[in-house]
Amino acid sequence: MKEILIISNYYPPENGAAANRIELLALKLKQNNYKVFILCPLGNYPKGKLFPEYKGKFSVTENRDGITVKRLWIYPSVSNNLLVRLISVLSFSLGLFFYLWIKKTPNKIVVQSPPLLISFISVFVLSLKKKKLILNVSDLWPLAVIELKAIKENSISHKFSLFMERLIYKKATLIIGQSNEIITHIHSSFPEKKCYLYRNFPENRSVKLELEHLEKEPIKIFYAGLLGIAQGITELCQKINLQGLNIELHLFGDGAEKRQLEDLIYRQKVQNVFFHGMVNREELHSKLKTFDIAIVPLKVRLYGSVPSKIFEYSSLGFPILYFGGGEGEIIVEENNLGWVAEVGDYAKLNSKLKAISECGKLDLKKMKNSVWENSNYAFDLDKQIRLLLEEDVF
Repeated sequence: MKEILIISNYYPPENGAAANRIELLALKLKQNNYKVFILCPLGNYPKGKLFPEYKGKFSVTENRDGITVKRLWIYPSVSNNLLVRLISVLSFSLGLFFYLWIKKTPNKIVVQSPPLLISFISVFVLSLKKKKLILNVSDLWPLAVIELKAIKENSISHKFSLFMERLIYKKATLIIGQSNEIITHIHSSFPEKKCYLYRNFPENRSVKLELEHLEKEPIKIFYAGLLGIAQGITELCQKINLQGLNIELHLFGDGAEKRQLEDLIYRQKVQNVFFHGMVNREELHSKLKTFDIAIVPLKVRLYGSVPSKIFEYSSLGFPILYFGGGEGEIIVEENNLGWVAEVGDYAKLNSKLKAISECGKLDLKKMKNSVWENSNYAFDLDKQIRLLLEEDVF
C-alpha cells in the first residue's frame, strides 16, 4: 500500500472550508488504496482556543476514519493583531520543523499553502530529504494579504513573504492549485513547473438536500462560514438594504468579526438580518432545509481565490448570490448557478437583491433543481481525483 503524508494547518474536528477540503482529499486517497497520515496542530479553529479534548496536551496521535492524525502543540489565536497571529503560526512551525527533521515520513508529501511560513518550513526541510513534494496552493500569499491591506507592500514582512513564496514554488516537485489564476501566477515565475488544477469540490452527491419550499415565508438568504477580514460580513450587513424587500439574511459562523457583527445586529438592530452563531455541519444542513439562496461574498477581489462555498452550496441545490469577483464570477455564470454582483459594488448588490425579492417561490424551486443538476455534473470530485491519479500527481 502506498503511503502519503498531508501537512495542513487545519483538520477536523475543526470547522471551515480548509479543514473540510483536506479531509476530503485524505479520504479520497484512502479510498484509492493509500495509507494516509495527517500532520496538523492541536484542534483550535475557528475560535482560537484549544478544544477541550486537547487542552493540557503537547501532542496527540489519533485515528479518524482509518487515517492517522498527528497533532502538534500550538499557541492558538484568531487575534487581528499581526504579531499575535505570527506568534501563533511560529509556535506550530517550530514543532513542525523538529518533527519533520527527526521523524521518519513517507516519500510522498502534500503540503498545504497558505499559511506561507508553515509551507515554507515543510518544503525547506523535506526538499533536503529528497521527498516528492506536492504543494497544494489554495490562495496566493503574500498577494492576498497585500490586497486585504493586512501588510504593507514592499515592507520587510512583504519581501520576506515573497522570498518564501518563490522558494516553495521552486522546491516543490509539482503543484496543485484551486484556480487557473493560481496556476498562471506560478507559471509567470516558473514556466516549466508542473501544475494541475484541483478545485475544492465537495463529496459528489447522488441525492440533493431535501429542501422545503415554504410559500408564505420570506426568501431566506444565508451565509455560513468564517467571519474574517476577507469575507467582510460586518460591512455587508451595514451596506445592504433589505428595507421593503421580501428577504431575510441569516448568518452562521465564527471568527474575528463575531463580536463586531453581534454588536451591529443586536444593538443597532439591522433590519431582517439574523445571527445564529456557529453550528456543526449536520445541524447546519438540517437548518438550511427551509432556506433558499447562499450568498458568497469577499471584501475585495482576491486574485487566485475561488471560495469553495460556490461548489459546496450549489451541490446541495442552493442558487448562489456571488459577490467576490475574479474566477468565481466565471464559474457561477458559466454553470448558471445564480446571480453575480461586482465585488464591492453595493448598489449593484442591492439591485440584485431587489430582483431576487420579486422572484416567486415557484421560480426559486425550479432554479434550485437546475442548480443542483448543473453543479453535480460540473463539480465531480471523484472524477477530478481519478484524473490526477492517472497523471501520477499523488
